[in-house]
Amino acid sequence: MLEITPAKVVEVIFLSRETTASAEAELRGLFAAMNVDERAHLTALAWVGRGTYAPEEFDQAVVVAEVEASAPTAEYLLGMTDLAENLEAGLEAMGIDVTAEEEDLL
Repeated sequence: MLEITPAKVVEVIFLSRETTASAEAELRGLFAAMNVDERAHLTALAWVGRGTYAPEEFDQAVVVAEVEASAPTAEYLLGMTDLAENLEAGLEAMGIDVTAEEEDLL
C-alpha cells in the first residue's frame, strides 16, 4: 500500500515538468515536508516506472529506497532523468489512474 497520496505524487509530477527556479524551490520544499515513508515510496514509484522494479516488487523497492538512501531525496530525484514520466508510469503500473488524479489537482 502506498504511504504517499497519489495527489502528492501528481503534484511532484507537475512541478518536475517546470523548468523555473521557483518550481524547483517549491519541489524541494515539498520533498522536505514529506516524511521518510513518503520519500521512500516516491522513490520506489519512480523505480517501478522506469522498470528497475516490477509492480509486484514494490515493497522490496521501498525497503531498498530506505536502506540505500545515501543522498537527500530531493537531490536524487531531481537528478533522475525523466522523473515525471517515471512517476506517471509507476502510478499506472500500481493501478492508479493518473489522469483522474491530474484532473482532481487542476
